[in-house]
Amino acid sequence: MSHLVELRDRLLRAISAVVAVFLVLFFYPGAARIYDVLAAPMLATLPEGTRMIATGVITPFMVPVKVTMLAAFVIALPVVLYQAWAFVAPGLYQHEKRLALPLIISSTVLFLAGMTFCYLVVFRTVFHFIATFAPHSITPAPDIEAYLSFVMTMFLAFGVTFEVPVAVVLLVKTGIVTVEKLKSMRGYMIVGAFALAAVVTPPDVVSQFMLALPLCLLYEVGIFASRFVKGPDNGEADEDESDSAPVEKA
Repeated sequence: MSHLVELRDRLLRAISAVVAVFLVLFFYPGAARIYDVLAAPMLATLPEGTRMIATGVITPFMVPVKVTMLAAFVIALPVVLYQAWAFVAPGLYQHEKRLALPLIISSTVLFLAGMTFCYLVVFRTVFHFIATFAPHSITPAPDIEAYLSFVMTMFLAFGVTFEVPVAVVLLVKTGIVTVEKLKSMRGYMIVGAFALAAVVTPPDVVSQFMLALPLCLLYEVGIFASRFVKGPDNGEADEDESDSAPVEKA
């Protein structure tokens, strides 16, 4: 029961942090302005005077609220991850604690870097590429709900893609694969990267290439980083177990 109570407290603290940031963002700068920032890459490629549309009755209210909630979660992510870390840390050995904290920090930074790269580079390039193929007889006016769904899918895809170095380091650290094995799998990785990009991204060459190329490069970054990581060392685990074992009284 004590573990369940602690889990409840940690969840409440994480949720409270997200809700607190959401309330601040909702009133300043406001949900509408936050959505305008998210929609800026699309609006920049639309014809002059054209705006996005909302087909639902409550869509103009709900979509900005969802975007604000997403922004609040991203801003409060360090607090959420700290609560998760504080809950599992007492059950970890010392060598696991030394590995877990850097992985949590690097995973957060890489995920945010993937979202930033998607917003600043991918969106502007893809939307401009698509706009060049639009016939002059039509006026593009994307629906804001469909745009939000597309944006969240792309953010998730690029955020997870940028986690590849962490996944590679974990595979080497746990002894599942070796650095030499990862090097020999480069060809399969390239094919898999383009196949994954074709499934996740829209059906255009530009977005597929812009997801597959970072995936391949980050795979190489993971291989490079894995050279400085030792494989599983049972001696450390045995030492931690001996240190944590209770001492019998004479």
